[in-house]
Amino acid sequence: MDKDALLEALKHRVKADGTALERRQRDAQAGAVHEENRSEHAKDTRSTEDSYLARGLAERVEDLRRLGERLAKLSMRRFEREEAIAPTALVELLFAEESVTEWWLIMPGAGGFELESATGRIRTVTPAAPLGQALLGLRAGDEGEVRTPRGVRTFEVLSVA
Repeated sequence: MDKDALLEALKHRVKADGTALERRQRDAQAGAVHEENRSEHAKDTRSTEDSYLARGLAERVEDLRRLGERLAKLSMRRFEREEAIAPTALVELLFAEESVTEWWLIMPGAGGFELESATGRIRTVTPAAPLGQALLGLRAGDEGEVRTPRGVRTFEVLSVA
């Protein structure tokens, strides 16, 4: 699997998400100062709510901008089969309870994204996330577990790339 292509897809996704959020942020900001949103009475908080939303969206846009800068400087490390999982590893896991195979890409600061490849869906996870923490240091053939809202999930590491 071409990890450099996955990195490029992730960069594109981060940039697209940032652009979309920036448009939403501008719309919320415009709504906060629009004359139709002026308070008509003490309990009318439309303008205040829009300004809070605009501020939160602006912070998320800035987070994505910084993430894009970090990803631009990142190089994908090549892992041998016997090497321990570390950031930029592409990991294939078998979750025994569901008999499901999943692909995960360990990325610094870029968790929660889904990418498509020839082999299917690949999810990103950070080393700080519970699954990322459970994976760090494991090797192909190792077993592990992670606590999730659905309970403890047991997995086997099938491959590391």
